[in-house]
Amino acid sequence: MHLPLTLAGRLPAASPDNARLLKRGERLLEPDVYVTCLHDVPTVMKDYGRYRRTMLAPVARLLVRREARTLRRLRGWAHAPVLLGIVGGLALAMEFVPGQPLGTEAQVDDETFRRLRGAVAHLHANGITHNDLHPANVMVDGDRVVLLDFTASLRLPRWMRNAPLLRELRRGDLANAFKIEQRLTGRAPGEYLSTVLADPRWVTAVRDGWKRLYRRLRSR
Repeated sequence: MHLPLTLAGRLPAASPDNARLLKRGERLLEPDVYVTCLHDVPTVMKDYGRYRRTMLAPVARLLVRREARTLRRLRGWAHAPVLLGIVGGLALAMEFVPGQPLGTEAQVDDETFRRLRGAVAHLHANGITHNDLHPANVMVDGDRVVLLDFTASLRLPRWMRNAPLLRELRRGDLANAFKIEQRLTGRAPGEYLSTVLADPRWVTAVRDGWKRLYRRLRSR
C-alpha cells in the first residue's frame, strides 16, 4: 500500500468526529498520535503541529523527515508500517497497523519472539538501529510483527558499521528484545547471553548522565 500525499497544512485536531486519539504528546518534542482517514484509508498521524511557530519547529520538522527517510528505506518490508507521506511538514502519515501492542494479550508464543529477533537482525544487516525497542513499539497482528516509532533510529554508512558506537547500539537493540521476552515469559537468558547483553559501564554512565540532564531541563 502506498498513497503519496500532497496535502498541505495541518489536519484538523483529533476529535470524536474526525479522529481517534491514541496518545497525547506531553513530554518535550513528543507528538500527538491519532488515527484518522486519508483517501478512505485508516491512517496513523504523528503530529508535531503544536510546535508550529515556535523555536522548536525546525527540530520537529527534522524529526518528521528523519523518520520518513527511514520508513522509505524500509518500504516493502513487512515489519515496518508503510509511509504514506508528510503532511504540512510537521505530521507523519503512516499505515494503520491493526492488532495489539506486544504483551497486551494474555499469552505470546515463542514464534512471535523469534519474529521480533529476526526483524531486529534484518534492521542491523541493513545498517539501521531502532534504539527505542519496548513492548508498546512492537505491534502484533496475527503472524505479523511490526516495529513502530523510528524517531530515534540511526543509519550509518557501510564503512562505519563496525564503529564502537554502532556496535553498542546494535547490542542495545538485541538486549531490549531479550528483555521484552524475559519480562513477558519470565524466562531469563543464559549466563553467557546475559554477559554479552549487559550494558558496559560507560554506557550506563552516559545514560544516567543524560537522564539527570533531561530531568533538570524538564524542571525548569
